[in-house]
Amino acid sequence: MAVDLKAKLRELPHQPGVYLMKDRLGSIIYVGKARDLKKRVSSYFMASRKTRADLKTRALIDTIVDFEIHLVRNEAEALLLEGKLIKDYRPRYNVSFRDDKRFLLVKLDPSEPWPRFVLTRLKRDDGSRYFGPFAHSGALRATISWVNRKFGLRVCRPREPDETAYKHCNADVIRNCSAPCVGRIARWEYLKRVDEACEVLAGKGRRDLFDQIEVEMGKAAERLDFEKAALLRDVLDNLKKTLNPTRQFTRGRGVPTTVKPLEDLAELGEELGLEGPPRVMECFDISNVSSNHIVASMVRFTEGRPDHQNYRRYRIRTVEGQDDFASMAEVIRRRYSRILRENSRHAPDLGESQEDVVEIQRRLAKEGRAKIVLPDLVIVDGGKGQLSSAVRELRQLGLHDLPIVGLAKQREEVFVPGKSDPILIPHERGALKLLQRIRDEAHRFANGYNELLYRRRMKESILDDCPGVSPRRKQALLEKFGSVERVRKATVGEIASISGISEKGAIAILEWLEQR
Repeated sequence: MAVDLKAKLRELPHQPGVYLMKDRLGSIIYVGKARDLKKRVSSYFMASRKTRADLKTRALIDTIVDFEIHLVRNEAEALLLEGKLIKDYRPRYNVSFRDDKRFLLVKLDPSEPWPRFVLTRLKRDDGSRYFGPFAHSGALRATISWVNRKFGLRVCRPREPDETAYKHCNADVIRNCSAPCVGRIARWEYLKRVDEACEVLAGKGRRDLFDQIEVEMGKAAERLDFEKAALLRDVLDNLKKTLNPTRQFTRGRGVPTTVKPLEDLAELGEELGLEGPPRVMECFDISNVSSNHIVASMVRFTEGRPDHQNYRRYRIRTVEGQDDFASMAEVIRRRYSRILRENSRHAPDLGESQEDVVEIQRRLAKEGRAKIVLPDLVIVDGGKGQLSSAVRELRQLGLHDLPIVGLAKQREEVFVPGKSDPILIPHERGALKLLQRIRDEAHRFANGYNELLYRRRMKESILDDCPGVSPRRKQALLEKFGSVERVRKATVGEIASISGISEKGAIAILEWLEQR
């Protein structure tokens, strides 16, 4: 173990936090959380830990050459920050939190006549009030259930519940709801209860609430009502987990990090010899897990940060088989031909301008007449082959002067047009880390689209192409027989017994299946 690591280990505090392990290139390979950072991080460098560890952990330990830590206030904050950083960096040795799944939030829509609490994982700008995120989903669900019972709030789904909804609900019978659907509570009183419940979820007066429940629990125990005492104990435990104060680690806000987007942009502009920092960047990646559906992604970073609203995904149309070069050419052609087409529609007075295409697009952007702003830098995921294909398409569109680079994964080499040797940016520089972030985001977005299409293909059936079989009839056939193979073996009478399928239609289905 290096001397500098020993010194860093001695300085570690006995506090909760998150640690980030790095390899010799400065890349983050693992993110973990700890109740005691000093004990947890030091354990990685003990000889006994390596001998008892499995192969994956041993490989991780052998790769670690440095680490950094972020202190938090409690374990719940550590869990939230750990999940946030894993999604940001997608370390090689992490498995949990690498998907797009987020921690639970509680949503309240004040525009509803009778507002209710709903669990969600996505915070939208829709005027609703959100609480969270919460680290303990089980405790949160139990807490919301208790809050609804305590304040008599509705849990039914209709936006405006009425007597029809009341007929199918037992919540009023067991005294869990104030039954606003049948007018058993005035609206002003119901909204007052909602406000009181919101104060509980916001953590206001939680100490008094905890003390009150503890007193009730003690009285129940004195009466030998141990069942109620145990129930109150569980309620108190869930409330403490849910209402434990935590900071919200959202993108770009409140997250302790060494990432400095503006400084990284300035560095990148210098490394690539650009006229200035590339404030708008677009990165492309091809995903071809199978030859059935080849897809591509385009992600845009503005001021060094993800611009999610301007992400785009593509299904490759003109390429047969797995051909990354041709696929990259197609997506580049479709993206930038559309930009030129859309901007020309919004600026029909261009005429016979003497400016080149890039200069025209920059001028339109400054004048506010460009529907889609041309990026300052285009990045393709790949080496010389992908870069050459992209450059050829840009030149055919007249975008000769649009800056473009290729980022090769193996050694993180940056290729530029017209140069055989790549630019080697030091791995500790923020410029390369910025390129890695946008490349990894494009890769994640492309793979997510491929997975979505794969799930859709799993739902497809040969019956989709059968004449006269509507989606409803297909569903009825599969529900009755379980599979297409069993439909093949069924008799005409068995198929005709399904509502909506006649004997003639059953014969046609069987004949069609026999031909395939």
